[in-house]
Amino acid sequence: MDSQDGARERAAQEGGIGVEAGRGGIEDRRVGARSRVGEGGGTHSARLGPEERSAALDYLADPAHELDVIVVGGGVVGSGVALDAVTRGLSVGLVEARDFASGTSSRSSKLIHGGLRYLEQLNFDLVREALQERALLLQRIAPHLVRPVPFLFPLTHHVWERPYVGAGLTLYDTLGFSTGLTRGMPGHRHLSRRRARRLAPALRKSALTGAVQYWDAQVDDARYVTTMLRTAAAYGAYVASRTQVCGFLREGERVTGVRVRDLESTAEFDVRARQVVNATGVWTDEIQEMVGGRGQIHVRASKGVHLVVPRDRIQSLTGIILRTEKSVLFVIPWGRHWIVGTTDTHWSLDKAHPAASRQDIDYVLDHVNAVLSVPLTRDDVEGVYAGLRPLLAGESEETSKLSREHVVTHPVPGLVMIAGGKYTTYRVMAKDAVDAVAHGLDQRVPPSCTDTVPLVGGEGYQALWNQRHRLARSSRLHVARIEHLLQRYGSLIDEVLALIERDPSLARPLAGADDYLRAEVVYAATHEGARHLNDVLTRRTRISIETFHRGTAVAQEAAELMAGPLGWDDEQVKREVEYYTKRVEAERLSQEQDTDQEADAIRLGAPEIVPVGEPATKEV
Repeated sequence: MDSQDGARERAAQEGGIGVEAGRGGIEDRRVGARSRVGEGGGTHSARLGPEERSAALDYLADPAHELDVIVVGGGVVGSGVALDAVTRGLSVGLVEARDFASGTSSRSSKLIHGGLRYLEQLNFDLVREALQERALLLQRIAPHLVRPVPFLFPLTHHVWERPYVGAGLTLYDTLGFSTGLTRGMPGHRHLSRRRARRLAPALRKSALTGAVQYWDAQVDDARYVTTMLRTAAAYGAYVASRTQVCGFLREGERVTGVRVRDLESTAEFDVRARQVVNATGVWTDEIQEMVGGRGQIHVRASKGVHLVVPRDRIQSLTGIILRTEKSVLFVIPWGRHWIVGTTDTHWSLDKAHPAASRQDIDYVLDHVNAVLSVPLTRDDVEGVYAGLRPLLAGESEETSKLSREHVVTHPVPGLVMIAGGKYTTYRVMAKDAVDAVAHGLDQRVPPSCTDTVPLVGGEGYQALWNQRHRLARSSRLHVARIEHLLQRYGSLIDEVLALIERDPSLARPLAGADDYLRAEVVYAATHEGARHLNDVLTRRTRISIETFHRGTAVAQEAAELMAGPLGWDDEQVKREVEYYTKRVEAERLSQEQDTDQEADAIRLGAPEIVPVGEPATKEV
């Protein structure tokens, strides 16, 4: 048995069926997708723990192995490509230079939507496509991660605005209902000013003449990406984060693979593949330069800044959408919080750590305060995050007018590049990219089937949700905790409960971030590919934006919980906490600066993550 098979066997033993705990204990349900049949009929674990990472690196680095596809980029598009390709029967690897979803795919508005402003721009095809994807995600692909959310559209003009907005939302609903998958998504409804303010008492009476309410959907974007990668791994994909592409392999003009550096050990190795797919978003131009081909895609980065405030600061039972002079501003329900955003400004500075300036924060506050009876202040802001949209560059000088549609190109033989698009339509983008891969392979490749493939945790979710009170009794957790876990892990909840069964101390909430259990930190390291403290506090959980201390108060506890699964010594725990603390300090200070340039300079003052330095794949 090679190291890869051994790791998978151990993963199956440790992370398989729920532990039978006798009367009142965790039951053996065998639901979810802890393992699936992968290539060659073997069993592939849905875990992305340290052993699975090492096994993946061993396989990728083996000169005897040539993949059908190696995907560069672990955001939503790259993850979608990996899942699409592996479920078509191709052998697939994916490498990501940082943490999964660490860029744009963890810093979005957390919405799955058709895009009302694209409807206003008469881009009906894009809206129809996005609403089709919304329906698939809600009903079939990820019912445990994507859920409906209502929005109130305040009207500010008499006579003409209500029929204008109503006509647009009627078309929006019609395009959405045409999918045939509409459960949980009511049509829009018109409200008087009085009824609107009953739903949203926070709105000033003078700020609206009436309103229209409609429905869209939301998702934890980073969690969705991790879950998709776990699904791809369950079907046989080889996935590794903290692995940076530093060059391309060539045979004449053809690209035949990539040169990869393991950032945890600095070891370098070659990954041979018949096709390479670049899905690096805002880094697309840099990859084009690296491969030496003429740039067929040009991407401009647009910065979007969001604020997170406590739920009690805005009295409303519904989300709110507001027009601005350039775009729209959302007030989005997010658990015990609101997400308020976004901005839309050109960004040409550091792409890894886009910084929010005082000007950005004031812009968001000024626009939302224009309609609130009790204005928000900077003291109300728990968290701030900035993300970059990869927009296809055109003739427009305004990023808000650049295309959100995507493009797939084949700049040189063996290389497929995909860029543009929006989070909601990632699956369509992935399908198009793998279609291009199939064209470049000398074999018949089946069509995409990801419209029928649920993500791990999605199978059996609704039944478990219906049984949540029984789960609460058997696990001795409050039903509110079970609901929280089901909406994060779906039918994989029994893997988390198994950790608690083995160590009851993991049932306690984190001190200083009591929305999350200690078990969730351990699970992030053992099953979800978290390599560093920042991965857990920023993306596996959202503690970095959901608490006023931004995670610093729980950093030590979380690092100590991760130490065991990841093999950290006391010195590494100390380094992880110090890095995280300095990152938060740099972000806070950058948000006091007036300009992008000043904010960027401050944010770049924080040190980079210190690698663990574990034994890894040797130089090949």
